Amino acid sequence: MNNLKSELGKLLGFPADRFQQNHEDEAYLAVSDEEFERSIKFLAGKGVFLIDLFAVEDWKNKGITLCYVFEKKGSAHYLILKKNSLPSTNSIAREFPAACWYEREITDGFGINFNGAFDTRRLFLHEAYPFDFHPLRKSVINEQVKMRKNILPAEEYSFKKVNGEGVYQIPVGPVHAGIIEPGHFRFSVIGETIFNLEIRMFWKHRGIEKLAEGKTPQEAVKFAEAISGDETVANALAFCQAVEKISQIKVPARAQYLRVLLAEMERIYSLLGDLAGMIIDVAYPAGASPFFILREDILRWNETMTGSRFLKNSLEVGGLKKDINAEDLVKLRNYLKNFSLVFNDSVKESLSFAPVLDRFENAGIVKKEMIRPLNLTGPLARASGMLTDVRIDHPYSLYQKLVPYSSTLEKGDVLSRFKVKAGTIEDSINLIKKVIADIVPGEIRPASSAVKDGFSLMAVESARGQNIHWLFIQKGKISRYKIRTASFCNWQAIEHAVLGNIVPDFPLVNKSMNLSYAGTDL
Repeated sequence: MNNLKSELGKLLGFPADRFQQNHEDEAYLAVSDEEFERSIKFLAGKGVFLIDLFAVEDWKNKGITLCYVFEKKGSAHYLILKKNSLPSTNSIAREFPAACWYEREITDGFGINFNGAFDTRRLFLHEAYPFDFHPLRKSVINEQVKMRKNILPAEEYSFKKVNGEGVYQIPVGPVHAGIIEPGHFRFSVIGETIFNLEIRMFWKHRGIEKLAEGKTPQEAVKFAEAISGDETVANALAFCQAVEKISQIKVPARAQYLRVLLAEMERIYSLLGDLAGMIIDVAYPAGASPFFILREDILRWNETMTGSRFLKNSLEVGGLKKDINAEDLVKLRNYLKNFSLVFNDSVKESLSFAPVLDRFENAGIVKKEMIRPLNLTGPLARASGMLTDVRIDHPYSLYQKLVPYSSTLEKGDVLSRFKVKAGTIEDSINLIKKVIADIVPGEIRPASSAVKDGFSLMAVESARGQNIHWLFIQKGKISRYKIRTASFCNWQAIEHAVLGNIVPDFPLVNKSMNLSYAGTDL
């Protein structure tokens, strides 16, 4: 711990004793406004990523504290700058563009304004919410808010206008055909070529972070599971590990093995849906069918092992709620041998079909230089040349022992994302085989899982990328719970990826990213 404090102190020019470090991988530094401005300029020039930004009210009775979370690729540590906020503070979105949505989120939730921000539009509070309503403040009680009924045209959300001869707009959503969740896409096009896209999410804000306040960690596991339906294990695991880190709860070895198994089963079924969806969107349902069948098989295995196709109610603080018997694990291992054969043949067949390659290649390119400014993660970033995987960058659970293999490609198009996701599925299969071969007998929950007070940050690798949970426990109850899924950052990539593409390719580009609406709109 002292080495990290010294290292950061030399880097930023602060004495080592200025850093607070409750956990091995987290270092907190409280700074004045002047020190903050100097630190931001320095960090922006060092290739550091801003991976989270959130506000905490009444943290040690200091009003509202802003927490800026930074990561440098290749380092296993997080740096969190803390500064007290007044009614306003300076924006850092010009140095770190990823801050834009965070700052708008904090303005909505806490009423803090960011001076010099290039985008001050509302984020999750749409026009019907009262102007003085800031739901994440402690003074706001969870109850029905009185919505505004008469919205003036001047108060409506302002989309960017692209003017010129032949330019017209295509509004899509927020209500879509099918059963997907709401999201609005505003295209500016000439003919069929897209010149600008703006997305607007946050149509069904559920207030998960607010609802978790005052709950015990054991009660709040269900909130974590509900963040996004196909990230049940990833988010429950992040939450439980944050509690366990704070409370110094030792998770039994068997539970750690089974947690990894469930996390990889979730990754497989999620990415299988992505592959099938991409092929469906280029009108090749015969090629998609094997992936849908394999996905259904995995969902049935989930139900056999846990009682839930989507692995609900499987994890608890300290371990698991239910063991998986040895017979089922042997059967799963045997099934996976056939799975790999069918899966690999299906990938080769799909990519040998000329119309698939024609639509996949050069569509929806995400340039590598967009990764750091927007903090893009997961298969999206790996397909654009950046090896980023929380399981490798910040190993958790048994991933120090069961190291995943994550490959990268450089082009960043739909074809690259298809190949990276297919490779990730193969790697998950190998990890599960290792788990089953190495798993040990024993308990699945510790003798004691008593919760202590404190705060901690935990990141995990979901199927979509880096999910971050920051938890603050006071008197055994949750005082602040901040959640940021990979989708929150990755959604912003699509506005750049579709430029120069034609409108009919948008569904394909969108599906190749397969981002979560619910995981963005908490």
